[in-house]
Amino acid sequence: MTGRNVVRRFTKRYPNTQSCHTALANYRWLAGLGTPLRLPRLVGTDRCGIDFEFIEGRPAELADLIALAAHLGDVHGAAFVTTLHHARLDEPFITADGHQVPDFLSRRADMLRRRLDERVVPAPRFDADRATALLRAAARAPAVIYKDCNPRNFLITETGAVTLDFDQVSLAPVGYDLAKLIVTLAMTHGTVSRGTIESALSAYNTAASRHDPALGYTGMTELRDWTEIHHILTSRYLGRHGYRYGWHTQRAVLTELGGG
Repeated sequence: MTGRNVVRRFTKRYPNTQSCHTALANYRWLAGLGTPLRLPRLVGTDRCGIDFEFIEGRPAELADLIALAAHLGDVHGAAFVTTLHHARLDEPFITADGHQVPDFLSRRADMLRRRLDERVVPAPRFDADRATALLRAAARAPAVIYKDCNPRNFLITETGAVTLDFDQVSLAPVGYDLAKLIVTLAMTHGTVSRGTIESALSAYNTAASRHDPALGYTGMTELRDWTEIHHILTSRYLGRHGYRYGWHTQRAVLTELGGG
């Protein structure tokens, strides 16, 4: 026995070397952004796997939405001010280490059109032209981060939220990843209340605007549009990954909120 402490690990496996390399590059970029994002400590890698220090916690729940919204606003605001203020949503962002962070438009536009053309999305509010037009209209907006904010990608601990899973990272407009969190929490746990959504949006805008006043503008109409984009892209997972409720059966709570 050496007497050394053994670090408990969680190993994330990948189907190939390239996907593992991309996730590792995403992790290192996020870790170096200088934001309040809390990440698990990296303890090792191999050809198709990344080892992280094991952290005790639970996935996010509806009761965590407002606090997570404030956290996201803080992270997005800090990322914009420190790094992404020169980024464009219609172009990949090249980091100081040469890692390419995908743009917001190209891949999503293709996926949206494919999903809608296949007629597999339950009760979509947008056709393909409208959905892709929304993406293009955001092209000149400030760029922040999309980190696939679903409940499983947060670990709620006694000292706050830890962010997990670095497979999908891209540029995104302000408010986009908050909409993903709202949709996926609702798909997992059921309808999010009107008051909770209003409070979450307010917390997000307040936190983001502390870094730059231009970031605190996401309104309910814009949030509602982004939830519909996420519905199109995420509905294929209904019945898997804990998603039990379709967003199309719950969206009325945002319709009732009106514009603004």
